[in-house]
Amino acid sequence: MTTELLFRDDAYAEDCEAVVVSAEGNRVVLDRTVFYANAGGQAGDSGRLIVLGKGILPVENAVYSEDKSDVVHLLPVGAELPEVGSVVRAEVDWDRRHRHMRMHTALHLLCSLIPFPVTGGSIGSEESRLDFDISDADAVEREALTVALNRLVSEDHPVTTRWISDEELEANPSLVRTMSVKPPMGSGRIRLVAIGADEGVDLQPCGGTHVRSTGEIGPVVISKIDKKGRQNRRIRVRFAEEGAPEGTTA
Repeated sequence: MTTELLFRDDAYAEDCEAVVVSAEGNRVVLDRTVFYANAGGQAGDSGRLIVLGKGILPVENAVYSEDKSDVVHLLPVGAELPEVGSVVRAEVDWDRRHRHMRMHTALHLLCSLIPFPVTGGSIGSEESRLDFDISDADAVEREALTVALNRLVSEDHPVTTRWISDEELEANPSLVRTMSVKPPMGSGRIRLVAIGADEGVDLQPCGGTHVRSTGEIGPVVISKIDKKGRQNRRIRVRFAEEGAPEGTTA
C-alpha cells in the first residue's frame, strides 16, 4: 500500500475523503491524505478525522511509516479507532498548515540570500531556522538580512513546482543545498520548487508545502543569529507580527 499524497500536488487542499486501510494502536493509515507527514525539517500536520456518522477523532501529528510508503495519522493514545474499510474525512488544521507553508517558502528565500551550504533546519508555525556552514563570522548581519528577505517577499515572486529525473539531479548536483538531508532518489522523479518567473530567485529539490507567491508570506524578521560551533551559524526567522527581533549573538 502507498498513500496518495494529495498535498504534494495541491498544498491548498484542506480536506479530502479517504478510506481507512489500517488502524492499530493510535496509528491510522488512509489510502489518500492531505496531511503533510513530518519530513525535511517541516513539522507534520495536525487536524482531525471525521468518521462519517460516528464522530470526530483528533490527529496530533502525521509521520511516514518505517518504509516511507504510507502516511501515518497519529491519534491520542486510547482513542477509539475507525474501522478498516470505513470512509473518513481528513481535515488539516489549516491555520497551522498555512503558517508552515509561509515559513517554508521564507526559508527558501533565506537560502537564496546566503551562498553557503545548509547543514540543518527546522520549520515550525511560530519560528523556523536554517543552519549554515559559514567560515566568515561577518558574512551575515541580522538587520541587513531582514531587509533583503522582506524585499524578496514584497516582490511577490511566483512559486512553482516541476519534476526532474534522478539522472537530471545527478547531472546538476549544485541544485542540492542541504548537507544533512538529501532528496529521496530511486522513484524515478524528484520534485523541484522554483521561485521567480525564470526560476532565478531559487531552485532546489523539496517535498514540502509552499505558498503560491512570496507576497503571501507576509513581513518576516531575522530574530536571532546563533553561533553553533566554529563555522556553523543558526539563523532564526519569525513572522513580523510575532514581535520584535530578539537580537544577535556571536
